[in-house]
Amino acid sequence: MKKIAINTCYGGFGLSDEAMEMYAKLADLEVIKEESVQGWGHATYYLPDSSILTDRDIARDDPMLIQTIETLGDDASDSFSSLKVVEIPDDVKWQIQEYDGIEWVAEQHRTWD
Repeated sequence: MKKIAINTCYGGFGLSDEAMEMYAKLADLEVIKEESVQGWGHATYYLPDSSILTDRDIARDDPMLIQTIETLGDDASDSFSSLKVVEIPDDVKWQIQEYDGIEWVAEQHRTWD
């Protein structure tokens, strides 16, 4: 079975600072953390090449992401998300669909407009 991370509440997918730090450590990424200037919101995580690592850059089936969410539980979610790991059969071509930030995993199929 394949594991995929999704958000289950309005707001959208987002990792807490604790989860971003754990993910970076598990993925063996060297990051430099810069705290939010306003004192609210997320810190910014810079990679050695000065690019920014965000939770949107991480594949939802990344094993280190799954491990982070399963280990931290509710603490993996930021203040606008409620993260969950779902399992689907390995042979399914999948995509994440969403409505107002609430996500689900759907099997890919062809569509035309």
